[in-house]
Amino acid sequence: MLKGKKIVLGITGSIAAYKSCLIIRQLIKKGAEVQVVITPAGKEFITPITLSALTCKPVISEFFSQRDGTWHSHVNLGLWADAMLIAPATASTIGKMANGIADNMLITTYLSMKAPVFIAPAMDLDMYAHPSTQKNLQTLQSYGNHVIEPGTGFLASKLEGKGRMEEPENIVAALEAFFAKQCDLEGECILITAGPTYEKIDPVRFIGNYSSGKMGFALAEECARRGADVTLVCGPVSAAMQTEHPNIHRINVESAQQMYEVCKERFPSMTSAVLCAAVADYAPEAVAMEKMKRTADDLVIRLKPNPDIAAALGKMKQAGQKLVGFALETNNEESNAQSKLKKKNFDFIVLNSLKNKGAGFQTDTNQITIITPQGKTEYALKPKTEVAKDIIDRLVQQG
Repeated sequence: MLKGKKIVLGITGSIAAYKSCLIIRQLIKKGAEVQVVITPAGKEFITPITLSALTCKPVISEFFSQRDGTWHSHVNLGLWADAMLIAPATASTIGKMANGIADNMLITTYLSMKAPVFIAPAMDLDMYAHPSTQKNLQTLQSYGNHVIEPGTGFLASKLEGKGRMEEPENIVAALEAFFAKQCDLEGECILITAGPTYEKIDPVRFIGNYSSGKMGFALAEECARRGADVTLVCGPVSAAMQTEHPNIHRINVESAQQMYEVCKERFPSMTSAVLCAAVADYAPEAVAMEKMKRTADDLVIRLKPNPDIAAALGKMKQAGQKLVGFALETNNEESNAQSKLKKKNFDFIVLNSLKNKGAGFQTDTNQITIITPQGKTEYALKPKTEVAKDIIDRLVQQG
């Protein structure tokens, strides 16, 4: 999976810097091309001559070459690479990355990087466990970076563990696993719904909810990144919410009825659907054509049920199609989600509760439980970009 990949390896001032040689050897053995960028402190632990001999490339440390003044372009490195790996990553470098302190070549390269970034922390346990380090790591994860958790050999699912840098073979395995996922949805067509729906009362008022669409957008980006052709049916979200991947085809709707019509039309040609939108269950029975004036102390608005998108797609689902639902609950969470799982004919359902701090609407994080007919899997609080990976991993596992 690493053959032909271009890897920028960042090395910082840690005693674990000697292990970077083992990382380089394994990457090159697997067919990767490696360019080392080292901090001034990193050179105190390992010599650029050693690294250059292994990579067959000059090691980059300063903005300008000491010999002839040649400028090393961090921007070009950011465009060249398929991935950037910072191993070892000290607490100081992690703090600089999280806060954009561009005072050396490595950090400026990181800030210019267009490719995925992997971080292998290396420090003593107390430094690693310190709240400031944990906050910085969480910030980097929220930016979409991948933290290779010390002492486990897996990409971080929770920020716990020893401060010692993960072993080189496990770091390389993490990169291989990442690139393997780049094509695990190739050829798939996935329908995703996101955001709220607005149900009009009159030309200026509506019934709605607090959904931001962030979870649905994260799911769309994750599916597209892994090779799928994504149709994103999006309710009214902030104008700042924009898709990035070219494989995402966005269809904007406003009401539950509009979302229902699009989903029914598109679902037969899809291999999977992930219904993440917070769809209104009811809509006003009558919509005023002009702004309603206050004429009394009370106002009664009669509501009619909206079409049930999940139930409709569940009935339409053919052999080989997969259907994933969401349940946002405030009480009897698991029993309500399990009931919805069966009733709507979902392959699995993603449960989140408003009782969990940092989960639900308008947040950048979420805490979920995935429920299948066979059981449940609980996950820690994570950035929604990481939650999207967990959900799509399960979708892939469903076969």
